[in-house]
Amino acid sequence: MVFLGLFCIGVALQTAATSVGPFTVGRVFAGIGVGGTSCLVPLYQSECAPKSIRGGIVCCYQWLITIGLLIVGQLCAQYRCLLEKCGADPDEYPQSLQASIVVERTKSINSEAAYRIPIGLQFIWAAILGGGLLVLPESPRWLLMRGREEEAQRALARVMGTDIDSLAVNEEFAEIAASLHHERSLGGSSYIDCFRNGEGKNGLRTWTGIGLQALQQLTGINFIFYYGTAFFQNSGIENPFTITIATNVVNVGMTVPGILLVDRVGRRSMLLYGAFGMCVCQLIVATIGLAVSKDNLAGQRVLIAFVCINIGHFAATWGPLAWVVTSELYAQQIRGKCMSMSTASNWLLNFAIGYATPYLVDTGAGSAGLGSNVFWIWGGCCVFCIIFTYFCISEIRGLSLEQIDILYRNSTPVKSNAFRKRIIAENMHHDTKDAYVITKNTGTAEHKEVEAGIMNEV
Repeated sequence: MVFLGLFCIGVALQTAATSVGPFTVGRVFAGIGVGGTSCLVPLYQSECAPKSIRGGIVCCYQWLITIGLLIVGQLCAQYRCLLEKCGADPDEYPQSLQASIVVERTKSINSEAAYRIPIGLQFIWAAILGGGLLVLPESPRWLLMRGREEEAQRALARVMGTDIDSLAVNEEFAEIAASLHHERSLGGSSYIDCFRNGEGKNGLRTWTGIGLQALQQLTGINFIFYYGTAFFQNSGIENPFTITIATNVVNVGMTVPGILLVDRVGRRSMLLYGAFGMCVCQLIVATIGLAVSKDNLAGQRVLIAFVCINIGHFAATWGPLAWVVTSELYAQQIRGKCMSMSTASNWLLNFAIGYATPYLVDTGAGSAGLGSNVFWIWGGCCVFCIIFTYFCISEIRGLSLEQIDILYRNSTPVKSNAFRKRIIAENMHHDTKDAYVITKNTGTAEHKEVEAGIMNEV
């Protein structure tokens, strides 16, 4: 709600602005709101979703992003067609103007309403999100971390769709409480603690999340979506704008298999497969760009096909799974801080690639003019994605967030799948789980001494 409020303040400032200064300040506030929301949404989803479908739920976050990109692309195409019918050259108009049919409807207004209407319409989406937040429960794990135990039990009951006194709620509450108690016994929850490699391997987990989100951008996916039109045009492809719309359709459609498979196949396996598939496709695109002339229609069609296959691999794997893994990777005490840093790395690389790409692919003075050769860079990054995934990403499919802590304390990423199966087979829980019992109808957690050796496996 706080970040949504900041977004609304930003939109209000932009809508009311009559000069560049206030408008820029509004953009900053809106950007902070969007950035914070992009961090908290997958975090909230992972903390509230059942472990059996947690991956699919978080994947839906990325899926809706792709749908938004598709809608913007379709509006962009409609506006471009309108310009062409009017006899205007669409390439003379800023790309941002082509991105919304609202702009077309307001372009003839000779007043400040021409920009205030499109910007002000953002309040509609903020209202929809705010309305949803009013009926959603708070994260049970966050409530328990704040000592609000009765509220945490009620939130758990709502999320699990059962009675507050049910055995399932009591067991889940006890496991979360035990894990939190253990984490607090190990140390603090500052940003410095995020990088300390103690028993829980927080440093490894923090750098894994930061690296995963950064590498998601270095796959080159946003090069295609940001500069795909210019790239296809420079490659000699007719009607490159239509191809860009097609790539957005592939992005939406191929995210669905990721949603369906993530909780069946697993995170680590899908990331490895996706990185390998993207690497192969990008190297093929780069090779075709070198070997085939712009006049070779068949060669250009093959190039487009492999660009779409590359997008399909990303959409089913690295697109949604980067958010899935980072949302469930960290210990409860530091989850919010670690998630903010990994999300920041995603946006930072997003900005860097968006800033640098024109210089890499343009043919003018001061530009590298790489054209399709830029895919050698993305392909090389995907090789590193394979290496990173193999040595740094643990398989955590089917585990509760608390069981993920057990896995990291007792295993390595390379051997994680075998230990994950053992956790599930033996129904391992935190070694201090039985030290907490729920006092019926009071919502309090009472500590009791437990004999040593309750959980020798951990």
